[in-house]
Amino acid sequence: METTLNRRSLFLAGVLALGFSLSPLSAAVADAPLKVGVSAGHYADILIEAARVAKEQGVEAEIIEFTDWNQPNAALDSGELDLNSFQHLPYLENQIEGRGYKLVPLESAIRVPGGIWSDKHASIDALPERAKVGIPNDPTNGARALFLFEEAGVIKLKPGVGFRATVLDVAENPRNVEFHELDASQLGRSLADLDAAFVSSNYASLAGLKLDEAIFVEGPDNQWPVIIFAAREDRKDDPRIREFISIYRSEPVRQFINEKFNGTILPAF
Repeated sequence: METTLNRRSLFLAGVLALGFSLSPLSAAVADAPLKVGVSAGHYADILIEAARVAKEQGVEAEIIEFTDWNQPNAALDSGELDLNSFQHLPYLENQIEGRGYKLVPLESAIRVPGGIWSDKHASIDALPERAKVGIPNDPTNGARALFLFEEAGVIKLKPGVGFRATVLDVAENPRNVEFHELDASQLGRSLADLDAAFVSSNYASLAGLKLDEAIFVEGPDNQWPVIIFAAREDRKDDPRIREFISIYRSEPVRQFINEKFNGTILPAF
């Protein structure tokens, strides 16, 4: 009995000691830099600038870049990130539905219009019979491209198809265009082998393409080009997250976007 009591006393003492040690640990976590995930490239450049501005205001943020688009949401859902900004709403909704993530969209960050470019044809109407057309090979942006080709009058999709539309959902294709699915980052550099391709303007700028040279462009009311912030459901009202987003959506960051990207990427605030 004495041994049992001693063990219980030691256990309770350990629990109490741990309890007292949690307060400084929790404070240390609260003081740690906010971890913000982003895809590598232009989006990261903007977040790095936002983090610089935030630091001047006493808010520390660590920008973590990813090359695999599946990872920022996985890391956010697991708690490895506090926030991310790399995706449009249809992509987030697709991942929530497909993977069960407990994530929510927050404010908009930037607008990255997509367009259809061609090195061979001066207009969308000039696309010939059996034209070779490039679209992204990831499901959500592939759908985005198909919707733009529908808006341009090249195809018609089945009624009611949403952000998961694929080439199998093309209901009418009067010119019998051939869709070639490629990595989104390669489409702008593949125009020599294609009649036309959908390219989002962040990749277009890397390929030396100008938005005003596209033969068809997403309009200002289109939801696909808007890149949003996302957080876990249980963190969406976190004061540090709210403060960082507010700093991102401020005039200094707006000026940085406008000056650096010259219209290929636009503030969405």
